[in-house]
Amino acid sequence: MGHSSHAPSVITLEQALACVRVGPDDFDLGAEVAALRAADTGVGAVVSFVGTVREWREAARAIPEDPSDRPDQPDQPATMELEHYPGMTERSIAELVVQARQRFDVRGVRVIHRVGPLSVGEQIVLVAVTAAHRQQAFDGAAFLMDWLKTRAPFWKKEIAGADARWVDARESDEAAARRWQTEERKA
Repeated sequence: MGHSSHAPSVITLEQALACVRVGPDDFDLGAEVAALRAADTGVGAVVSFVGTVREWREAARAIPEDPSDRPDQPDQPATMELEHYPGMTERSIAELVVQARQRFDVRGVRVIHRVGPLSVGEQIVLVAVTAAHRQQAFDGAAFLMDWLKTRAPFWKKEIAGADARWVDARESDEAAARRWQTEERKA
């Protein structure tokens, strides 16, 4: 019979930093979740979120088969480039991990965020959370993603041919993050 190695909900920033990886390398969802669950028989729920680079160009909804039929769209694929402030970014995310562990009593957390140039369809972020119960895992994962989208120090540029633009957080992302502040005040 396996044993439960439930870590306390309160963890140090150094322990949380071990849960965070920021860099250009892709990740394997199955391997990351397996590593997160390993040797913890108290896990009753795993929630994972994988974000991917989507086609963002307005004209992408009606791209003709023949590229010559779309002179406003260069023949080059759309890409995204993410920049970060090394050290500060990981620390900022680790602080979120500490908060999620305390607030939702989650058992384990893994946050991976890619940086550098990424093509449409590539994985960009993983948030995986384990908990004894599903609601804790769902809430912990949603909390982390909402704050990652709005507060983590990443700078995102969308590029298509000669066109490039820096992207700010959307109002819907800001509203999602604000709900956690509201819920915190109610508690």
